[in-house]
Amino acid sequence: MPKAYVFTRYGGPETEAFTDVARPRPGTGEVLVEVRAAGVNPVDWKLREGLRRPGDADRAFPAVFGSEASGVVAEVGDGVTGIAVGDEVFGNTVAGGYAEYALLPAAVTAHKPAGLSFTDAATLPVAAATAYDGIRQLDLPAGATLLVTGAGGGVGAAAVQIARSLGVRVVGVAGEGKKDFVESLGAVHVPSGPDLADRVRAAVPDGIDAVYDLVGGEVLTEVAALLTDRTRLITAGAPPETVAALGGARVARARTAAVLDEVARLVLTGVLDPHVTRTFPLEQAAAALRAVEDGHARGKIVIEVAR
Repeated sequence: MPKAYVFTRYGGPETEAFTDVARPRPGTGEVLVEVRAAGVNPVDWKLREGLRRPGDADRAFPAVFGSEASGVVAEVGDGVTGIAVGDEVFGNTVAGGYAEYALLPAAVTAHKPAGLSFTDAATLPVAAATAYDGIRQLDLPAGATLLVTGAGGGVGAAAVQIARSLGVRVVGVAGEGKKDFVESLGAVHVPSGPDLADRVRAAVPDGIDAVYDLVGGEVLTEVAALLTDRTRLITAGAPPETVAALGGARVARARTAAVLDEVARLVLTGVLDPHVTRTFPLEQAAAALRAVEDGHARGKIVIEVAR
């Protein structure tokens, strides 16, 4: 039977395990993919700890980790057009991607270009697409200044690169250990930590025009105070009610194959480097998740599934 890495209940790493699972069958509008690679994201361990998303109220256990994957189509469900068995694809998962097989909704599944590796493709549906949606939502003109919190992570690194390609000046907030990485992306690095707002003001005395937050909490509150126009405050790191109270909004996710096609094009044209810094075989899924959960990972971590 196919292998999958799962959590058996809500909690910490002690809830994680490998298990044999029945090969999934695609429902209407779904495709079954032989997984070649799966992206690892902070939301993976947050879901394990009990974070609820729409539709999660009746989560069944064991639950497979992972929200994005790339691979080869093994089967298509009813109503699927434009995707056939044998196609190389990538997209968001229906119910986990740390596995030998995964279900993907056809509407959020894109064909993988020949020049894009399975490993890089697996990083795009969550991190790069979230970054792209947020930058498009802000719609900043060239020459504007954008502050990105969590600039050293997967979404942050992609947001910096996409914004820079549009002529936007970027200030990237990240730990001191990620200074070189953030600066290599073309951003002005500002160390995270207490008195962040003062350091931002010192780095960009002419002020900032927008904030793309990926951290939430006190960081979001502090950087919000730097804006005169709070409609230019967006977050993917805080709940809707928290950012709304500050006058901003959540990132509006498009969740379409068209966005995946666009971020793949950005990779192929050299605008966007997914910056996969470490890969792990499926057998080391726990180590891959720990590398993200400890909060110190640069760029993207990917699980590769051998065939």
